[in-house]
Amino acid sequence: MTYKVLLERRVEKELRSLPRQALRRIDLRLLQLAEDPTPRGAVKLRGRETEGWRLRIGDYRILYTVDDQRSLVRVYRIKHRREAYL
Repeated sequence: MTYKVLLERRVEKELRSLPRQALRRIDLRLLQLAEDPTPRGAVKLRGRETEGWRLRIGDYRILYTVDDQRSLVRVYRIKHRREAYL
C-alpha cells in the first residue's frame, strides 16, 4: 500500500534553503516514505512531539506523522539536527 506524502508549507520553504547534496538525499527518502512510512532507522518520538516519527539523513532530520487510516504521511519539519527539536 502506498502512502501520500504531504509537506507542510514551512517544510517546502526549509527545503529551498538546503544544500543541493542534502536535498537529493532527503528527496530520495521522502519518496521512500510513500512506500514504507516507518522504515528501518525511523524512531518514534516521545514528549512534546507526540505521535511523530524521526528519520535521520546525515546531519538532517525529517520529522513526520503517519495516519494509517487515510494512508497519509505528513512531514512537518526538515532541519539540521541542531535545530530540529527546538
